[in-house]
Amino acid sequence: MTTSLSPRALGIDAATSAPEPIPFARLVRVEWAKGTDTRAARWLLALVAVSTVGMVLVPVLAPTTFDQTCASYLRVAALGLTILLPVVAILMLTGEWSQRSIITTFTQEPRRVRVLNAKVVASMVLGGVAAVFGGVVAAAGLGLAAASGRTLEADLSVGVIAGYLLFVLLSVLAGVALGALLQSSAAAIAASFALPATFAVLGTASTLVSNWIDMSIWNWVLENDWAGHVPQISVSIVLWVAVPLAAGAVRWVRRDVG
Repeated sequence: MTTSLSPRALGIDAATSAPEPIPFARLVRVEWAKGTDTRAARWLLALVAVSTVGMVLVPVLAPTTFDQTCASYLRVAALGLTILLPVVAILMLTGEWSQRSIITTFTQEPRRVRVLNAKVVASMVLGGVAAVFGGVVAAAGLGLAAASGRTLEADLSVGVIAGYLLFVLLSVLAGVALGALLQSSAAAIAASFALPATFAVLGTASTLVSNWIDMSIWNWVLENDWAGHVPQISVSIVLWVAVPLAAGAVRWVRRDVG
């Protein structure tokens, strides 16, 4: 007769169960901390704040250079935000690759797609927080302008605010896409400035580039001017965001980290 004995009956602890997967919300919090709680990120975020305030002060101090409307001030704030904010997003994606610490991340979370998704979500949260900050700065600029006695046109609408938010998020996503594709901080940052400038120059000689490829097409989004421009905006988003992000995701999953 054969008698089976449980590990507990023999005085041996049962094997511990497999560890639970890391919750996605925790991954997002970790990627947020890694992307913003560094000396470089803090300096960049400070410069984003300074550039936004500086841009909004231009229509306050030189009222003849800009329309004195709420929408105009909000758009100026968006331009100030998006000078350096994509660089912060790039560093969120490339910092660990450049510092050779990505193997630690993939050891703790082997499912690389989850890590990439967490970084993208953290970048979007960054863009949303930055957009709120830009709105506050624009409101402060409007307050200063009103205090000076000038007349301001209250032309804000849901469409204007949505266009402002979408413009900021698209700018951040473009940085995310470049970071995911190139996986090198220096190369991605250089490309984020060089490529738009290059296509802007090419756009002066080619209507195809200026109407379908140049990133300045997104100004239509910021200006809430969608009539007749949806195809161009869509193609530009595909070229600057969807294609490089998809290619970057494939490289992210397959790249050797040894």
